[in-house]
Amino acid sequence: MKARWRSGGRHSSQGRGTAAVLLILCMSVAGTIVSGDKLTHPLGAWPGMVLSAVAGLTLLWHRSHLRSVLAVTTACAMAEAALGYLFNPLAMTPLIVALYLLGTRAERRTVRNWSVGAALSVMAAGVLLGPGGNPLVLSTVNPMAWALLPAALGSYVQMRRAYVSEAHARAAHAERTREEEARYRVAQERMRIARDLHDVVAHHLALANTQAGVAAYLARTHPEQSIRMLDNLVGETASALRELKATVGLLREDTDTDSPLEPVPSLDGLPKLTESLAAAGLSVDVRVEGTPRQLPSTVDLTAFRILQEALTNVSKHAQTQAARVRLTYGPDCLTLNVSNDGPAIDAPVSSTGFGLIGMRERAQTLDGTLTARPRPDGGFDVTCVLPLDPIGSPESFTP
Repeated sequence: MKARWRSGGRHSSQGRGTAAVLLILCMSVAGTIVSGDKLTHPLGAWPGMVLSAVAGLTLLWHRSHLRSVLAVTTACAMAEAALGYLFNPLAMTPLIVALYLLGTRAERRTVRNWSVGAALSVMAAGVLLGPGGNPLVLSTVNPMAWALLPAALGSYVQMRRAYVSEAHARAAHAERTREEEARYRVAQERMRIARDLHDVVAHHLALANTQAGVAAYLARTHPEQSIRMLDNLVGETASALRELKATVGLLREDTDTDSPLEPVPSLDGLPKLTESLAAAGLSVDVRVEGTPRQLPSTVDLTAFRILQEALTNVSKHAQTQAARVRLTYGPDCLTLNVSNDGPAIDAPVSSTGFGLIGMRERAQTLDGTLTARPRPDGGFDVTCVLPLDPIGSPESFTP
């Protein structure tokens, strides 16, 4: 079906091309008749009519042999000029069409050479070989004008088509670029939300698991302490649900505004974090060096999440009941250090854990650095340096 449709389209296009050539032929012959009525040649206008017909018929091969067609139409026009025919737009129609087609397809230099050559050839044939009865101005201006104008118009059409094509290409490229940028931003947002979910779930579930285990142990010997531990467990799970709801709420549609989201975590929540860890049996000593000040929101959130993950790793993997946190406010950076004593076991010493990968990704997002390594005397040490004016921070673009 498609092949038949294409074949029909080609036949239709060829039919239209043939009809156009026949129309050009008729116009050329009519223009020659009008121009040759005043000739004293015995055959009258017949030689010019034959030459016009030949020039018009050669246009049938303009798609495959355009330069040959142009040479033939130029030769026919020169012969008519030598016979004394006075040129007009109708008589020069085949040559005009051939020069226009050349202008739409060939390079500028080629178009210029052919059009000027054709104009000079026809003009020279009329002036030097013609009977001399025609006005000199018409014998020179007509061929020059009707040869150069269609070539110039064809060149303009070619440049216009190239400009439109380039504009479409630029628009398509811009659209592809926007789509790629949108996909990149979506991927980055998904990674950020995945890190937040990991931090929330890993931290709170680790503490809840520890507290549940301690409560089960104390239930037989110290019921009162077990009840207090279970109360802490209820608060811990409630806090986990609130943070999980706030994080997952970022995935909701803009129209889902039934309930407000929780505030963005920051270093202001560090005391509450240490309290929850203390309830799980991990004592955290926090020291601040330098002058604390208001941090960019991205730095504040990243610092809290890194501290939360590092302390959670200590609670889950280290055989110790104490950890140290040191915050150092420098002139252009914030340094975080989390360390613990005693032998470290399991995942923290490996660089392939999702917790360490997430912490490094968070630091690198703000053009910061993070190192995690075992301490020579036992334990583990995590150090992170975050610039206070990170490249990715919205505050870095404020005037």
